[in-house]
Amino acid sequence: MVAIRAARPEDAAAIAAIYAPYVLTGTVSFETEAPDAAAMRDRMTASDGLYPWLVATTGDEPDAGVLAYAYATKFRDRPAYKYAVETSLYVAGAVQGQGVGRLLYEALIDTLRAQRFVHAVGVIALPNEQSIRAHEAAGFRRGGVYREIGYKQGRWIDVGFWQCELNNPVVPPVEPKRFADVGVVRD
Repeated sequence: MVAIRAARPEDAAAIAAIYAPYVLTGTVSFETEAPDAAAMRDRMTASDGLYPWLVATTGDEPDAGVLAYAYATKFRDRPAYKYAVETSLYVAGAVQGQGVGRLLYEALIDTLRAQRFVHAVGVIALPNEQSIRAHEAAGFRRGGVYREIGYKQGRWIDVGFWQCELNNPVVPPVEPKRFADVGVVRD
């Protein structure tokens, strides 16, 4: 059974372990050094209760293993962007292709909708058909591509932007709710 819950500080080591192969062996992440548990914990707390960090685990038990994690963060620094978020999803290699990522990403999108964010943006290093499929299955649509914008592992990499409308963009905009006040939502 897969359970989805808010990430906790004690999940930081498992999250760092899931992320490390993406950093060290591929071009999915543009980081070149894998962050350790302390760095992941700092990233989680930097969300300051506004942006969700979720994990999929092997069950509801307190010591259940983390299979995947997903989170949202500020899309850009300018105040006019505060209604949009950037999302990310990382799945442990052993459970890729088993639907864990889909369940987790759906919960993240449902949570962001409940928080009243207007748009979510997925940033994908290309080519990456698996990530494109995951984003499109969650309701994202291709927004554009920056050509040869990142350099890693001896080559230039394109980056695609996928966008998902979470809520209608009304005027004036509705202030987003804090994740700390909403919690994990699964519709």
